[in-house]
Amino acid sequence: MSKIAVSFTLNGRKVEVEVEPRRTLADVIRDDCGLTGTHTGCEHGVCGACTIIVNGQTVRSCLMFGAQAEGAEIRTVESLSAGDTLHPLQEAFVQHHGLQCGFCTPGFLMLACGTLEANPQMDEEEMRDILSSNLCRCTGYENILKAVKDGAERMRGEP
Repeated sequence: MSKIAVSFTLNGRKVEVEVEPRRTLADVIRDDCGLTGTHTGCEHGVCGACTIIVNGQTVRSCLMFGAQAEGAEIRTVESLSAGDTLHPLQEAFVQHHGLQCGFCTPGFLMLACGTLEANPQMDEEEMRDILSSNLCRCTGYENILKAVKDGAERMRGEP
């Protein structure tokens, strides 16, 4: 199958790759760009493990073709920390035990980050609704919700 050239910005860095048109953005990010923080679970857009931010919107990267990323601004979980300094959501996930096996964590972090950047004052009911779109088989969601609530306060600069 012939490949097409695609260029986009990934975590602030310009990327140019040649991809087969049928490959998902999740596969391009993991295999061609070497960023394995974006996980693929169901590959049907159901579990949310592959959630990233594309042009300011949260996206299930298993449902988007790599070729569709032409010119896009893409952020993955690797963009959250700055060296050893964790993003407020990452700190909150650690503090509130919002992860166990960790497989779903990148998707939850990116879902929460993108959502809170769009709506920093989101209430708990909205948070619950949005977080319910991603699946976790380990934690029971309560600690994830606590972590996102705390992370939201930290992102707003509240003590």
